[in-house]
Amino acid sequence: MRSRWPLFWIALYRRRRMLAALLVGMVAFEALIVVVAGALAPADLFAAGGKGPPSAYRAFSGSSGAVSIASYPGLLGAGLTHPFWIALQLTAIGSLAAAAVAADVESGTVELVVVRPVSRSRLLAERTAALVFAVLVLNAAATLTVAAGVALSPDIHRMVPLSGVLAAGLMGFGFALCMTGPAMAVSAAGRRRAQVIGATIAIGAVGFAVNFIALAWEPAAPLRFLSPFHYYAPGDALAEGGVLWPQLGVLVGTGLLGILAAHLLLRRRDLAP
Repeated sequence: MRSRWPLFWIALYRRRRMLAALLVGMVAFEALIVVVAGALAPADLFAAGGKGPPSAYRAFSGSSGAVSIASYPGLLGAGLTHPFWIALQLTAIGSLAAAAVAADVESGTVELVVVRPVSRSRLLAERTAALVFAVLVLNAAATLTVAAGVALSPDIHRMVPLSGVLAAGLMGFGFALCMTGPAMAVSAAGRRRAQVIGATIAIGAVGFAVNFIALAWEPAAPLRFLSPFHYYAPGDALAEGGVLWPQLGVLVGTGLLGILAAHLLLRRRDLAP
């Protein structure tokens, strides 16, 4: 089996230690969030002088505004939009995307790789598949950890159905695809791995900042449509108990367009260092 897709397996094998560390970190962090939610009611956790959390906190609950962070769906959603969660996702995406094309161009080895019977399309397809598989495993681990915590906590389970946890996990995978597409496009066009990693981090950081500002400052509200975090709303999925299909469609569609752009760019570019 591994002889059929060698580039796919090599991409994962070369970063197996990093991916294992990210997987452990993801499980440990989501377990911590569930433990905190079960130990202290979110309303008590964010209570301050009898007042609820500031409206700006809506950006941290993984919600478009309907779910407060001072609730079980909001607190669990915060665990799926926390900067640590984002950093783990972007680390996997940036590393594997940079290695897809740009790293080989930078090192001067791409001309040795892209020879018959390994075409440019096959190179990008297998390495894209490796990246998609990696983020799928990370999101599955986070989802299963949260689902186990919800199932073991009657108080949380009354407010958060397991179907909502699975829906939030699917939204998380959609978000990862949304980040993967542009990262692969930059890798297909770039000549340095730093360009890909920097672009991946920039898209994630700027997107989060734009969504935060749009939720906290009413005049900037229209800007939220430019951020992937407006469409990635795990808090809403947890509260509603189902997938937000229009938002998921935007996330997946953006990712697929980015991957298509990567293929077009790679087919037309000069691979000389």
